[in-house]
Amino acid sequence: MTATRLCLVRHGETAWNAERRIQGQLDVPLSAAGHAQARAAANALTQESNPDSDSCCAIYSSDLARALHTAEAAAHLLGLPIRRLAGLRERHYGVLQTLTYAEFKQRHPDAHARFLSREEDFALPGGGESLRQFAERVHACVDGIVAAHPGGQVLVFTHGGVLDILHRRASGKPLAAPRDFDIPNAALNWIGIEAGRWSVLAWADCSHLTETLDELPG
Repeated sequence: MTATRLCLVRHGETAWNAERRIQGQLDVPLSAAGHAQARAAANALTQESNPDSDSCCAIYSSDLARALHTAEAAAHLLGLPIRRLAGLRERHYGVLQTLTYAEFKQRHPDAHARFLSREEDFALPGGGESLRQFAERVHACVDGIVAAHPGGQVLVFTHGGVLDILHRRASGKPLAAPRDFDIPNAALNWIGIEAGRWSVLAWADCSHLTETLDELPG
């Protein structure tokens, strides 16, 4: 059986990324830098940014504007529709959305400590998701994409937290382990799935970008 290949792309930069402000599921638009990154990623994807040079068969995106608008540049060049999925949204951060990480630490020190320790069943205050709930949502969504495109090559435009979950699934790293891999805005990240086995093919390819952020906590 031929492997299914996913190219995972974190959305382009937003003003809130630059401020280290928690976006979660709020609909924050791309900044000018983010739009430029989206165009650069699209150009790279239409040239030669995949391990086997196969053509893309589908594009999926989170329905939040920052991911969707990043996807639009590639969709235009590749001539493919964007399939929007709420399951690809960022983690819901509850009352922490709109706060900077510094404000999060100051106003909610206990929650901040539990967040940084990656406590899997700790639901963020104010209706936020636990890490385990978030992971289960992401896995279910992406499993559906993989099942729909056996042996295909698919572009998935999403968020930093989603990429964190999927890298851990492909590498076998536990949810609670500190992050030791990069998740830059608009980088290209390749994962292969064959006979149910996930693997990281290439990660954090920023060769098409002049600058990019990874402001996410570990």
